Amino acid sequence: MNPTRKTDRFTYRVTWSAEDSEYVGMCVEFPSLSWLASTPEAALSGIRNVVRRAVRDMQAAGEPIPTPLAEKRYSGEFRARIPSHVHRTLAMEAAEQGVSLNRLASAKLSS
Repeated sequence: MNPTRKTDRFTYRVTWSAEDSEYVGMCVEFPSLSWLASTPEAALSGIRNVVRRAVRDMQAAGEPIPTPLAEKRYSGEFRARIPSHVHRTLAMEAAEQGVSLNRLASAKLSS
């Protein structure tokens, strides 16, 4: 597979780094990689190049390439463990509102 095509699908982010006084480009699928630059555009370009090279090296070594987040399928379900007193409080709040605990938790997570 063409590494450029695959790397275009990864999730990139650029943010300001006060510690470095530069913009930092990052890739969610490759959390150990980053690129510092004086402009957001250069940080994005830099991290994309670093990821492209990493993918090329991984392919040459026969290593698996991470699946881009945008291509993953999500069921809409996950489990979370919470303290019993929080569970009780949420269950009471849901009952008072006349909604399921699942609907209440979903609303709280999405706000």
